[in-house]
Amino acid sequence: MAIPSTLRLEFVTPEREIVHDDVDELQLPGEEGFLGILPGHTPMLVGLKVGAMWYRKGAEKFHGFVGFGFAEVLPDRVTILARIAENADDIDHDRAEAAKRRAEERLAEVARGRVSEMDYERARIALLRAITRLQVSRHARTRS
Repeated sequence: MAIPSTLRLEFVTPEREIVHDDVDELQLPGEEGFLGILPGHTPMLVGLKVGAMWYRKGAEKFHGFVGFGFAEVLPDRVTILARIAENADDIDHDRAEAAKRRAEERLAEVARGRVSEMDYERARIALLRAITRLQVSRHARTRS
Protein backbone atom coordinates (compact mmCIF):
# COMPACT_ATOMS: atom_id res chain seq x y z
CA MET A 1 0.00 0.00 0.00
CA ALA A 2 1.41 3.42 -1.01
CA ILE A 3 1.86 6.18 1.55
CA PRO A 4 -0.65 8.99 0.91
CA SER A 5 0.78 12.35 -0.15
CA THR A 6 -1.56 14.45 2.02
CA LEU A 7 -3.86 14.14 5.01
CA ARG A 8 -7.55 14.98 4.96
CA LEU A 9 -8.06 17.22 8.02
CA GLU A 10 -11.56 17.31 9.48
CA PHE A 11 -11.58 19.64 12.52
CA VAL A 12 -14.92 20.37 14.19
CA THR A 13 -16.50 21.54 17.44
CA PRO A 14 -20.11 20.96 18.48
CA GLU A 15 -20.92 24.44 17.09
CA ARG A 16 -19.02 24.62 13.80
CA GLU A 17 -16.47 23.33 11.34
CA ILE A 18 -12.98 24.77 11.86
CA VAL A 19 -11.04 23.13 9.01
CA HIS A 20 -11.99 20.77 6.19
CA ASP A 21 -8.98 20.55 3.90
CA ASP A 22 -6.08 18.48 2.60
CA VAL A 23 -2.88 19.27 4.52
CA ASP A 24 0.76 18.17 4.41
CA GLU A 25 1.34 17.87 8.17
CA LEU A 26 -0.02 19.00 11.52
CA GLN A 27 0.85 19.20 15.19
CA LEU A 28 -1.64 18.70 18.03
CA PRO A 29 -1.47 19.18 21.82
CA GLY A 30 -2.01 15.61 23.01
CA GLU A 31 -2.56 14.76 26.66
CA GLU A 32 0.87 13.10 26.73
CA GLY A 33 2.63 15.89 24.80
CA PHE A 34 2.64 17.39 21.34
CA LEU A 35 2.01 15.02 18.46
CA GLY A 36 3.37 15.58 14.96
CA ILE A 37 1.42 13.86 12.19
CA LEU A 38 2.48 13.23 8.59
CA PRO A 39 0.74 11.27 5.82
CA GLY A 40 1.02 7.53 6.46
CA HIS A 41 0.92 7.92 10.27
CA THR A 42 0.06 4.84 12.31
CA PRO A 43 -3.64 4.75 13.27
CA MET A 44 -4.37 5.97 16.79
CA LEU A 45 -6.84 7.79 18.99
CA VAL A 46 -5.44 10.58 21.14
CA GLY A 47 -6.94 12.80 23.83
CA LEU A 48 -6.33 16.53 23.41
CA LYS A 49 -5.55 19.10 26.07
CA VAL A 50 -5.71 22.90 25.93
CA GLY A 51 -3.03 24.10 23.57
CA ALA A 52 -1.87 25.55 20.29
CA MET A 53 -2.06 23.49 17.12
CA TRP A 54 -0.90 24.09 13.57
CA TYR A 55 -1.13 22.55 10.15
CA ARG A 56 0.83 23.13 6.96
CA LYS A 57 -0.31 23.30 3.33
CA GLY A 58 2.68 23.65 1.04
CA ALA A 59 4.84 26.45 2.43
CA GLU A 60 2.01 28.10 4.40
CA LYS A 61 1.44 27.29 8.07
CA PHE A 62 -1.92 27.88 9.77
CA HIS A 63 -2.29 28.16 13.55
CA GLY A 64 -5.21 27.45 15.83
CA PHE A 65 -6.36 26.91 19.39
CA VAL A 66 -7.84 23.66 20.66
CA GLY A 67 -9.32 22.97 24.08
CA PHE A 68 -10.06 19.39 25.04
CA GLY A 69 -11.37 16.67 22.78
CA PHE A 70 -10.08 13.76 20.73
CA ALA A 71 -8.26 13.17 17.47
CA GLU A 72 -8.57 10.05 15.34
CA VAL A 73 -5.41 9.62 13.28
CA LEU A 74 -5.44 7.39 10.22
CA PRO A 75 -2.77 7.11 7.49
CA ASP A 76 -4.72 9.41 5.13
CA ARG A 77 -7.01 11.35 7.49
CA VAL A 78 -7.13 13.14 10.84
CA THR A 79 -10.48 13.87 12.47
CA ILE A 80 -10.42 16.28 15.41
CA LEU A 81 -13.46 16.57 17.66
CA ALA A 82 -12.79 19.44 20.06
CA ARG A 83 -14.90 20.93 22.81
CA ILE A 84 -13.60 24.41 21.92
CA ALA A 85 -11.40 25.56 19.03
CA GLU A 86 -10.57 28.63 16.97
CA ASN A 87 -8.41 29.57 14.02
CA ALA A 88 -5.76 32.16 14.86
CA ASP A 89 -7.51 34.73 12.64
CA ASP A 90 -10.79 34.30 14.57
CA ILE A 91 -9.36 34.98 18.04
CA ASP A 92 -10.37 38.33 19.56
CA HIS A 93 -7.10 39.49 21.15
CA ASP A 94 -8.76 42.07 23.45
CA ARG A 95 -11.33 39.52 24.67
CA ALA A 96 -8.54 37.01 25.39
CA GLU A 97 -6.64 39.69 27.35
CA ALA A 98 -9.76 40.43 29.42
CA ALA A 99 -10.27 36.70 30.09
CA LYS A 100 -6.64 36.43 31.22
CA ARG A 101 -7.09 39.33 33.67
CA ARG A 102 -10.31 37.78 35.08
CA ALA A 103 -8.62 34.40 35.56
CA GLU A 104 -5.64 36.02 37.29
CA GLU A 105 -8.02 37.86 39.64
CA ARG A 106 -9.81 34.60 40.49
CA LEU A 107 -6.49 32.88 41.18
CA ALA A 108 -5.56 35.75 43.51
CA GLU A 109 -8.84 35.16 45.38
CA VAL A 110 -7.90 31.49 45.79
CA ALA A 111 -4.51 32.51 47.20
CA ARG A 112 -6.33 34.64 49.78
CA GLY A 113 -8.48 31.63 50.71
CA ARG A 114 -11.71 33.24 49.55
CA VAL A 115 -12.81 30.59 47.03
CA SER A 116 -12.84 26.80 46.83
CA GLU A 117 -10.34 24.43 45.23
CA MET A 118 -12.87 23.75 42.46
CA ASP A 119 -12.87 27.46 41.66
CA TYR A 120 -9.07 27.31 41.62
CA GLU A 121 -9.09 24.55 38.98
CA ARG A 122 -11.62 26.44 36.85
CA ALA A 123 -9.54 29.62 37.11
CA ARG A 124 -6.35 27.72 36.27
CA ILE A 125 -7.90 26.24 33.12
CA ALA A 126 -9.38 29.62 32.15
CA LEU A 127 -5.95 31.22 32.51
CA LEU A 128 -4.34 28.49 30.41
CA ARG A 129 -6.98 28.95 27.68
CA ALA A 130 -6.54 32.73 27.66
CA ILE A 131 -2.74 32.57 27.52
CA THR A 132 -2.83 29.99 24.72
CA ARG A 133 -5.36 32.04 22.73
CA LEU A 134 -3.12 35.09 23.07
CA GLN A 135 -0.10 33.11 21.86
CA VAL A 136 -2.03 31.71 18.90
CA SER A 137 -3.51 35.11 17.98
CA ARG A 138 0.01 36.55 17.74
CA HIS A 139 0.63 34.22 14.79
CA ALA A 140 -2.28 35.80 12.92
CA ARG A 141 -1.16 39.33 13.84
CA THR A 142 2.42 38.78 12.64
CA ARG A 143 1.24 37.32 9.30
CA SER A 144 -0.92 40.35 8.46
